[in-house]
Amino acid sequence: MEFDFAAEQPKFLMLMYGLIAFVAVVGGLLLLLDVVPSFFARRREAQLVAASASGAPLPRRRKQREGALAFFFLLPTLLLLAVGLVVPAVRTTLLSFMDSGSNNWVGLDNYRWMFAEDSIVRVLINTLIWVLLVPLVATGFGLIYAVLVDKARFEAVAKSLIFLPMAISFVGASIIWKFVYAYRGEGDQIGLLNQIVVSLGGEPKQWLLDSPLNTFLLIVIMVWIQAGFAMVVLSAAIKGIPADIVEAARLDGTTPWQMFWRITVPSIRPALIVVVVTISIATLKVFDIVRTATNGNYDTNVIATEMYNQAFRYQENGQGSALAVFLFVLVIPIVIYQIRNLRKQREG
Repeated sequence: MEFDFAAEQPKFLMLMYGLIAFVAVVGGLLLLLDVVPSFFARRREAQLVAASASGAPLPRRRKQREGALAFFFLLPTLLLLAVGLVVPAVRTTLLSFMDSGSNNWVGLDNYRWMFAEDSIVRVLINTLIWVLLVPLVATGFGLIYAVLVDKARFEAVAKSLIFLPMAISFVGASIIWKFVYAYRGEGDQIGLLNQIVVSLGGEPKQWLLDSPLNTFLLIVIMVWIQAGFAMVVLSAAIKGIPADIVEAARLDGTTPWQMFWRITVPSIRPALIVVVVTISIATLKVFDIVRTATNGNYDTNVIATEMYNQAFRYQENGQGSALAVFLFVLVIPIVIYQIRNLRKQREG
């Protein structure tokens, strides 16, 4: 089969335009972050050398000039935030008050629909279950594992095993667990869970079809992924506990259980909060697992998947935008709490 260059010419043109844009953007950033600061640094150095040689007082920096220079460096970030975050957020909020075609204003109708439609209420309940269980269970497993393997002989290997799922995408993890939950009639089972059930004398079943059990089985996937993150952060916090506190507790005859609750947990409380908050935000946005494992069927939908369905499958832009805004509103209190917590840590 011969290669038809003429037929592929538009693709090559698009590739060329992309390369030119990439070179322009990277070159512009290099100019902005390297050449310009170097120019000002050399000029400042020359002024200092000249003043030192002549015995004149050293030139002072002008606060206005420093402010302008700081704004110059912050400008690209502010532009990216405006284009990638602020503008879409404002536009989505406006669309949430409009009809499906984004033509007419409907006020709060989309938000009333969210709490009046039984299927959407089920979505909200599922999301609540995810947010309540995943952070607590994943953090609990990570903490227990971090304590058990701390200073163990094969600590590095043990930590690597539980951290490995973090290297897998949510989609890849969901496919793996779909094989675990797989069902194949009454014959030989290829799913690990059904094979265990059969070996114990039970009957295989289609696990992902039974509600609400399927929601909890999907939560297991998220916990499996996030437990490694929790373990790494909490393990580092545990190793940061001052040795003299641990030795003093042991000399006082503290039992391992008392050591855990009275020394370890209070000492790593800031790290625990960071882990719970981070996993909570990730859980609120969960999409890949539900989409890959069940496609949101059998009462497993969460806000992110329903938002996608309404906006892109059903062409209900207003309702999809309302779900997106509601999801954003749910994240805001968690972020505010984390900011206040970090501020207290700095002040303390």
